[in-house]
Amino acid sequence: MLIVALGLGAISSFAQVKKPTPAKQPAGVTKTTGTLVPKLFKNNSDSVSYAVGVRIAQSLKAQGFDNVNMTLFQKAMNDVAQSKTPVLADAAISECIGKFQQKVNSGKEAVQQKENAAKAMVAKEEGKAFLAINGKRAGVITLPSGLQYEVMKAGTDNTHPALSNKVKCHYTGTLLNGFKFESSVDRGEPITFPLGNVIRGWQEALQLMTVGSKWKLYIPSDLAYGDNGPPNIGPGATLIFEVELLGIEK
Repeated sequence: MLIVALGLGAISSFAQVKKPTPAKQPAGVTKTTGTLVPKLFKNNSDSVSYAVGVRIAQSLKAQGFDNVNMTLFQKAMNDVAQSKTPVLADAAISECIGKFQQKVNSGKEAVQQKENAAKAMVAKEEGKAFLAINGKRAGVITLPSGLQYEVMKAGTDNTHPALSNKVKCHYTGTLLNGFKFESSVDRGEPITFPLGNVIRGWQEALQLMTVGSKWKLYIPSDLAYGDNGPPNIGPGATLIFEVELLGIEK
């Protein structure tokens, strides 16, 4: 009974609480189908017209056309809407747009190049620091080019590939942070390729290897992809490869 009485008291108290006054609608708008619609829209044609304008403006801005002369833009829209002959011929229109897009793209490329150069500088410094320490480890050999390697398994064959040969290899490539960006071992299928078509670090190392050997390579940026590393590697990266030479093709 006590519980029932308390419950009834709570309901009674709630009923006596003054209900909040509904918030006023923002000036200049009316509520239609749950959406605030400006009063300047008298019908659906008005709202569609505005919506299309928004999408056109968003598209132009995304493509770099964010400094458009609105007076001339509106004149062009009116000319086309009223079936008037445009002031510019169709070929001239295409030429104007093409030149502007080239300018926008060249600007974006310049910005991207600056960003890549900054990233490459940081990555190269990290690579230099790593190689300086790594070269002091027992078993690591540093060549005059800056390439480092250590023998994981010595091959019993005395044959060395030439730069003109095709080689068959298993390999795994990682970055200094341990990220594995590629691996024929994981794919379960070795790769065969012309030795002269790969990065310089591979060219130098594999010509020193014999069939059946497996080496771990530490390749500085200038012997790898330099400032133009693919997205999964990045600019200026020092690369680490475990490479097993399985065979040589003439």
